[in-house]
Amino acid sequence: MAPTSLSPSRASDFMQCPLLYRFRVIDRLPEKPSPAAARGTLVHAVLERLFDTPAGERTAPRAKALVPGQWDRLRESRPEVTELFADDPTGERLAQWLAEAEQLVERWFTLEDPARLEPAERELFVEAELESGLRLRGIIDRVDVAPTGEVRIVDYKTGKAPRPEYAEGALFQMKFYALVVWRLKQVVPRRLQLVYLGSGDVLTYDPVPADLERVERKLHALWEAIRRATETGAWRPRPTKLCGWCDHQARCPEFGGTPPPYPLPVRADGSGTGAQGRMGPD
Repeated sequence: MAPTSLSPSRASDFMQCPLLYRFRVIDRLPEKPSPAAARGTLVHAVLERLFDTPAGERTAPRAKALVPGQWDRLRESRPEVTELFADDPTGERLAQWLAEAEQLVERWFTLEDPARLEPAERELFVEAELESGLRLRGIIDRVDVAPTGEVRIVDYKTGKAPRPEYAEGALFQMKFYALVVWRLKQVVPRRLQLVYLGSGDVLTYDPVPADLERVERKLHALWEAIRRATETGAWRPRPTKLCGWCDHQARCPEFGGTPPPYPLPVRADGSGTGAQGRMGPD
Protein backbone atom coordinates (compact mmCIF):
# COMPACT_ATOMS: atom_id res chain seq x y z
CA MET A 1 0.00 0.00 0.00
CA ALA A 2 1.10 3.57 -0.57
CA PRO A 3 2.68 5.29 2.44
CA THR A 4 0.53 7.88 4.18
CA SER A 5 2.74 8.98 7.08
CA LEU A 6 6.30 8.93 8.30
CA SER A 7 7.77 7.55 11.52
CA PRO A 8 11.38 7.76 12.71
CA SER A 9 11.95 4.07 11.96
CA ARG A 10 10.63 4.26 8.42
CA ALA A 11 12.47 7.52 7.76
CA SER A 12 15.68 5.80 8.87
CA ASP A 13 14.85 2.83 6.62
CA PHE A 14 14.59 5.07 3.56
CA MET A 15 17.81 6.89 4.40
CA GLN A 16 19.57 3.56 4.89
CA CYS A 17 18.16 1.89 1.76
CA PRO A 18 15.12 2.96 -0.31
CA LEU A 19 14.52 -0.65 -1.38
CA LEU A 20 14.36 -1.75 2.26
CA TYR A 21 11.71 0.93 2.83
CA ARG A 22 9.74 -0.44 -0.10
CA PHE A 23 9.94 -4.01 1.18
CA ARG A 24 8.71 -2.97 4.62
CA VAL A 25 6.12 -0.32 3.77
CA ILE A 26 4.88 -1.05 0.24
CA ASP A 27 5.26 -4.83 0.03
CA ARG A 28 5.02 -5.47 3.79
CA LEU A 29 7.26 -8.49 3.53
CA PRO A 30 7.52 -10.56 6.71
CA GLU A 31 10.73 -10.50 8.71
CA LYS A 32 12.03 -13.01 11.20
CA PRO A 33 12.18 -11.85 14.80
CA SER A 34 15.69 -11.27 16.12
CA PRO A 35 16.88 -11.99 19.66
CA ALA A 36 18.14 -8.42 20.07
CA ALA A 37 14.90 -6.79 18.90
CA ALA A 38 12.74 -9.10 21.01
CA ARG A 39 14.92 -8.44 24.06
CA GLY A 40 14.54 -4.72 23.45
CA THR A 41 10.76 -5.06 23.36
CA LEU A 42 10.83 -7.08 26.57
CA VAL A 43 13.03 -4.60 28.44
CA HIS A 44 10.90 -1.66 27.30
CA ALA A 45 7.79 -3.41 28.62
CA VAL A 46 9.42 -4.04 32.00
CA LEU A 47 10.53 -0.41 32.38
CA GLU A 48 7.09 0.82 31.41
CA ARG A 49 5.27 -1.48 33.84
CA LEU A 50 7.58 -0.68 36.74
CA PHE A 51 6.01 2.78 36.99
CA ASP A 52 2.68 1.10 37.82
CA THR A 53 4.12 0.39 41.27
CA PRO A 54 4.46 2.96 44.09
CA ALA A 55 7.69 4.99 43.98
CA GLY A 56 9.17 3.31 47.03
CA GLU A 57 8.79 -0.13 45.46
CA ARG A 58 10.59 0.67 42.22
CA THR A 59 13.70 -1.35 42.95
CA ALA A 60 16.01 -3.42 40.78
CA PRO A 61 14.82 -6.74 42.28
CA ARG A 62 11.19 -5.72 41.66
CA ALA A 63 11.98 -4.78 38.08
CA LYS A 64 13.86 -8.04 37.41
CA ALA A 65 10.94 -9.96 38.85
CA LEU A 66 8.73 -8.46 36.13
CA VAL A 67 10.79 -10.06 33.35
CA PRO A 68 9.17 -13.55 33.27
CA GLY A 69 5.63 -12.19 33.27
CA GLN A 70 6.37 -9.67 30.53
CA TRP A 71 8.02 -12.44 28.48
CA ASP A 72 4.79 -14.43 28.77
CA ARG A 73 2.79 -11.40 27.62
CA LEU A 74 5.15 -10.87 24.69
CA ARG A 75 4.71 -14.48 23.58
CA GLU A 76 0.94 -14.07 23.74
CA SER A 77 0.87 -10.87 21.73
CA ARG A 78 3.59 -11.87 19.27
CA PRO A 79 3.68 -15.69 19.00
CA GLU A 80 6.40 -15.50 16.35
CA VAL A 81 9.02 -14.71 19.02
CA THR A 82 8.77 -18.32 20.21
CA GLU A 83 10.58 -19.24 16.97
CA LEU A 84 13.73 -17.74 18.46
CA PHE A 85 14.06 -20.70 20.81
CA ALA A 86 12.47 -23.46 18.74
CA ASP A 87 15.82 -25.31 18.62
CA ASP A 88 16.48 -24.91 22.34
CA PRO A 89 14.96 -28.06 23.88
CA THR A 90 16.75 -27.70 27.22
CA GLY A 91 15.84 -24.03 27.58
CA GLU A 92 19.48 -23.09 28.13
CA ARG A 93 19.56 -20.38 25.47
CA LEU A 94 16.25 -18.94 26.65
CA ALA A 95 17.52 -18.77 30.22
CA GLN A 96 20.66 -16.94 29.07
CA TRP A 97 18.59 -14.55 26.96
CA LEU A 98 16.30 -13.75 29.89
CA ALA A 99 19.32 -13.24 32.14
CA GLU A 100 20.73 -10.74 29.67
CA ALA A 101 17.40 -8.88 29.72
CA GLU A 102 17.56 -8.79 33.52
CA GLN A 103 21.08 -7.36 33.35
CA LEU A 104 19.89 -4.54 31.09
CA VAL A 105 17.03 -3.79 33.44
CA GLU A 106 19.37 -3.76 36.43
CA ARG A 107 21.81 -1.41 34.68
CA TRP A 108 19.04 1.15 34.25
CA PHE A 109 19.10 1.73 38.01
CA THR A 110 22.70 2.96 37.74
CA LEU A 111 21.60 5.59 35.21
CA GLU A 112 18.25 6.83 36.56
CA ASP A 113 16.36 6.62 39.85
CA PRO A 114 12.76 5.60 39.08
CA ALA A 115 11.74 6.31 42.67
CA ARG A 116 12.26 10.01 41.90
CA LEU A 117 10.45 9.96 38.56
CA GLU A 118 6.75 10.30 37.82
CA PRO A 119 6.45 10.21 34.04
CA ALA A 120 3.68 12.26 32.51
CA GLU A 121 3.42 9.71 29.69
CA ARG A 122 4.75 6.24 28.89
CA GLU A 123 4.73 4.60 25.46
CA LEU A 124 3.00 7.72 24.16
CA PHE A 125 1.68 7.58 20.60
CA VAL A 126 2.06 10.99 18.96
CA GLU A 127 0.91 12.19 15.56
CA ALA A 128 1.00 15.62 13.98
CA GLU A 129 0.19 16.94 10.52
CA LEU A 130 2.51 19.63 9.26
CA GLU A 131 1.27 22.60 7.24
CA SER A 132 2.45 20.80 4.11
CA GLY A 133 0.09 17.91 4.87
CA LEU A 134 2.88 15.52 5.86
CA ARG A 135 1.80 13.37 8.83
CA LEU A 136 4.45 12.42 11.35
CA ARG A 137 3.88 9.70 13.91
CA GLY A 138 5.74 7.66 16.49
CA ILE A 139 5.80 6.20 19.99
CA ILE A 140 7.81 7.96 22.70
CA ASP A 141 9.11 5.73 25.50
CA ARG A 142 8.72 8.31 28.24
CA VAL A 143 7.76 11.97 28.67
CA ASP A 144 8.71 13.78 31.86
CA VAL A 145 7.20 17.18 32.67
CA ALA A 146 8.79 19.39 35.33
CA PRO A 147 6.63 21.49 37.71
CA THR A 148 7.74 24.50 35.65
CA GLY A 149 6.28 22.89 32.52
CA GLU A 150 9.58 21.94 30.89
CA VAL A 151 9.37 18.72 28.86
CA ARG A 152 11.97 15.95 28.67
CA ILE A 153 11.69 13.19 26.09
CA VAL A 154 13.40 9.92 27.09
CA ASP A 155 14.14 6.91 24.93
CA TYR A 156 15.61 3.61 26.12
CA LYS A 157 18.13 1.80 23.94
CA THR A 158 19.20 -1.73 24.79
CA GLY A 159 22.31 -1.49 22.63
CA LYS A 160 25.54 0.42 23.18
CA ALA A 161 26.00 4.15 22.74
CA PRO A 162 27.37 5.15 19.32
CA ARG A 163 30.78 6.69 18.86
CA PRO A 164 30.73 10.50 19.00
CA GLU A 165 30.91 10.84 15.21
CA TYR A 166 27.63 8.91 14.94
CA ALA A 167 25.80 10.75 17.71
CA GLU A 168 23.91 12.98 15.28
CA GLY A 169 22.36 9.97 13.60
CA ALA A 170 21.30 8.60 16.97
CA LEU A 171 19.64 11.91 17.84
CA PHE A 172 17.60 12.01 14.62
CA GLN A 173 14.79 9.95 16.17
CA MET A 174 14.69 12.20 19.23
CA LYS A 175 14.61 15.39 17.18
CA PHE A 176 11.79 13.84 15.14
CA TYR A 177 9.79 13.34 18.34
CA ALA A 178 10.66 16.82 19.54
CA LEU A 179 9.35 18.28 16.30
CA VAL A 180 6.06 16.40 16.66
CA VAL A 181 5.65 17.55 20.27
CA TRP A 182 6.47 21.13 19.26
CA ARG A 183 3.87 21.12 16.50
CA LEU A 184 1.28 19.49 18.77
CA LYS A 185 1.86 21.43 22.00
CA GLN A 186 3.67 24.56 20.79
CA VAL A 187 6.38 23.68 23.32
CA VAL A 188 9.98 22.87 22.38
CA PRO A 189 11.13 20.03 24.66
CA ARG A 190 13.79 21.21 27.07
CA ARG A 191 15.84 18.04 26.83
CA LEU A 192 16.17 14.92 24.70
CA GLN A 193 17.67 11.95 26.53
CA LEU A 194 18.87 8.62 25.16
CA VAL A 195 19.52 5.99 27.82
CA TYR A 196 21.85 3.26 26.51
CA LEU A 197 21.40 0.21 28.71
CA GLY A 198 23.90 -1.86 26.73
CA SER A 199 26.85 0.36 27.65
CA GLY A 200 25.54 2.34 30.61
CA ASP A 201 25.69 5.72 28.86
CA VAL A 202 23.24 8.60 28.74
CA LEU A 203 23.26 10.94 25.74
CA THR A 204 21.44 14.26 26.16
CA TYR A 205 20.70 17.13 23.83
CA ASP A 206 18.84 20.39 24.40
CA PRO A 207 17.09 21.39 21.16
CA VAL A 208 16.21 24.88 20.00
CA PRO A 209 13.60 25.85 17.38
CA ALA A 210 16.23 26.24 14.67
CA ASP A 211 17.24 22.58 15.17
CA LEU A 212 13.69 21.38 14.75
CA GLU A 213 13.09 23.59 11.72
CA ARG A 214 16.10 21.94 10.06
CA VAL A 215 14.66 18.52 10.87
CA GLU A 216 11.33 19.59 9.40
CA ARG A 217 13.00 20.66 6.15
CA LYS A 218 14.90 17.37 6.03
CA LEU A 219 11.71 15.38 6.52
CA HIS A 220 9.93 17.30 3.78
CA ALA A 221 12.77 16.53 1.37
CA LEU A 222 12.73 12.90 2.47
CA TRP A 223 8.98 12.64 1.99
CA GLU A 224 9.25 14.15 -1.47
CA ALA A 225 11.82 11.49 -2.40
CA ILE A 226 9.52 8.79 -1.01
CA ARG A 227 6.59 10.23 -2.98
CA ARG A 228 8.59 10.15 -6.23
CA ALA A 229 9.74 6.59 -5.62
CA THR A 230 6.18 5.51 -4.81
CA GLU A 231 4.85 6.98 -8.06
CA THR A 232 7.65 5.71 -10.31
CA GLY A 233 8.47 2.42 -8.62
CA ALA A 234 12.16 3.42 -8.63
CA TRP A 235 13.32 2.03 -5.29
CA ARG A 236 17.09 1.76 -5.44
CA PRO A 237 19.09 -0.49 -3.12
CA ARG A 238 21.90 1.18 -1.21
CA PRO A 239 24.49 -1.43 -0.25
CA THR A 240 26.19 -0.95 3.13
CA LYS A 241 27.65 -3.13 5.87
CA LEU A 242 24.11 -3.32 7.28
CA CYS A 243 23.09 -5.55 4.37
CA GLY A 244 24.42 -8.51 6.33
CA TRP A 245 21.56 -8.05 8.82
CA CYS A 246 18.82 -7.72 6.20
CA ASP A 247 16.13 -10.40 5.87
CA HIS A 248 15.53 -9.56 2.21
CA GLN A 249 18.79 -10.43 0.47
CA ALA A 250 17.03 -13.16 -1.55
CA ARG A 251 14.85 -10.45 -3.13
CA CYS A 252 17.53 -7.80 -3.51
CA PRO A 253 19.22 -7.25 -6.92
CA GLU A 254 22.50 -6.49 -5.14
CA PHE A 255 22.55 -10.16 -4.10
CA GLY A 256 21.16 -11.61 -7.31
CA GLY A 257 17.52 -11.52 -6.22
CA THR A 258 14.38 -10.12 -7.82
CA PRO A 259 11.88 -7.93 -5.97
CA PRO A 260 8.25 -9.04 -6.05
CA PRO A 261 6.01 -7.39 -8.66
CA TYR A 262 5.40 -3.77 -7.73
CA PRO A 263 1.85 -3.61 -6.31
CA LEU A 264 1.13 0.05 -7.07
CA PRO A 265 0.45 1.85 -10.37
CA VAL A 266 3.47 3.66 -11.75
CA ARG A 267 4.03 6.63 -14.00
CA ALA A 268 6.97 7.35 -16.27
CA ASP A 269 9.44 9.75 -14.67
CA GLY A 270 11.56 10.44 -17.71
CA SER A 271 14.53 8.53 -16.33
CA GLY A 272 13.89 5.32 -18.17
CA THR A 273 13.21 3.32 -15.02
CA GLY A 274 10.40 0.84 -15.03
CA ALA A 275 8.16 -0.49 -12.30
CA GLN A 276 11.07 -2.12 -10.52
CA GLY A 277 13.21 0.99 -10.80
CA ARG A 278 16.89 1.12 -11.63
CA MET A 279 18.33 -1.46 -9.29
CA GLY A 280 21.86 -0.21 -9.07
CA PRO A 281 23.57 1.58 -6.20
CA ASP A 282 23.34 5.37 -5.88
